[in-house]
Amino acid sequence: MDERAVRIEAAVTGAVTAGEVPGAAWWVGRHGEVLSRGAAGTRTPGAADPVAADDVFRISSMTKPVVAAVALSLVDDGLLSLDDPVDALLPELADRQVLVDAADPDAGTEPAARPISVRDVLTFRLGLGFDFTVPWPAPGMAALAAAGLPLGPPAPQAAPGPDEWLRRLAGVPLSHQPGTHWLYHVGASVLGVLVARAAGLTLPEALAERVLVPLGMDGTGFGVPPAARGRLGPHWTPPGPDGAREVYDAADGQWSRPPAFPDGGDGLVSTVDDLAAFATLLAVGGRAPDGSRVLGEETVRAMTSEQVGPVDDEGGGWGLGIGVRRTDEPGGRHAGSYGWDGGLGSTWWTDPVTGVTAVLLTNQMWASPRPPPLFEAFRQAAFGA
Repeated sequence: MDERAVRIEAAVTGAVTAGEVPGAAWWVGRHGEVLSRGAAGTRTPGAADPVAADDVFRISSMTKPVVAAVALSLVDDGLLSLDDPVDALLPELADRQVLVDAADPDAGTEPAARPISVRDVLTFRLGLGFDFTVPWPAPGMAALAAAGLPLGPPAPQAAPGPDEWLRRLAGVPLSHQPGTHWLYHVGASVLGVLVARAAGLTLPEALAERVLVPLGMDGTGFGVPPAARGRLGPHWTPPGPDGAREVYDAADGQWSRPPAFPDGGDGLVSTVDDLAAFATLLAVGGRAPDGSRVLGEETVRAMTSEQVGPVDDEGGGWGLGIGVRRTDEPGGRHAGSYGWDGGLGSTWWTDPVTGVTAVLLTNQMWASPRPPPLFEAFRQAAFGA
């Protein structure tokens, strides 16, 4: 085992031993070679049910890049065009009204200066979403909640079907003019509906046809695939003041069956091997292991290139449905690294400078929007010199 692999395993097993998370699985590779793959801890704290490297985890917001790849495959095939309005496929979002002042809903609304485009949806600049720069809840978020749209941690059985979900969303004015302001999450949910309508399939069907089957990602889905049901354990909240955790989702809970609304923002379960396969697709320019093309090379380049400017004060940017670092991370990822994290306890990033890809999946949700110490330690071990 080389030095990097020793560091990676020590970072994860140390966190498990210290009680930071009940269990985790990881995969780290470089230029197609596996550097470290393993698992540590248990599915249930204190129980004799060890996590295995092929276990299925709820990946929450890491869903976003996977669904974005489906959308971009439709662009490659001419079924979508980045700069076309979404009105024809999503007429519910035509002729939008926009808040005159995003911080003051009483200031009234004005017509949108132009339609929402496919590019706006992928870059999260459609005018709807979470604004982390203002106090919670911003008026736009309050309006989404008032429309009966789930806004908390992922809960796949809580939302209505796609048509009703979009109907409710259509009653909420945009917080910003299309194309002007990055807002998190809602664009990915809208993208899932757009993909389904453009493909003439359900989102799970389009995802399977265009990404999962070509890449052999048989542990990934909206709801656990039947063959993988024995590999999904419970998911946990962080320890409370008394050190105890609560079950956030049981093994036979919300992800054990297909949802009414397959959410392109946070609905998938997956495995470290499946996510490594997806990361490899992008790293090699869009080809599946058998050489067939899933995405065009130029499409992959556009997807993984920063498009919108800073989205936080820590070097983060955004491409076409995926996070892209704008700056070097001291001792870690370089500018141009791409991937994303999931607040239920997951992360995947690829550094094109070093060729390193690192995937970490845990069975405990984050306590805040900032990654827990394990995630910082894992990235330093995987991406550091």
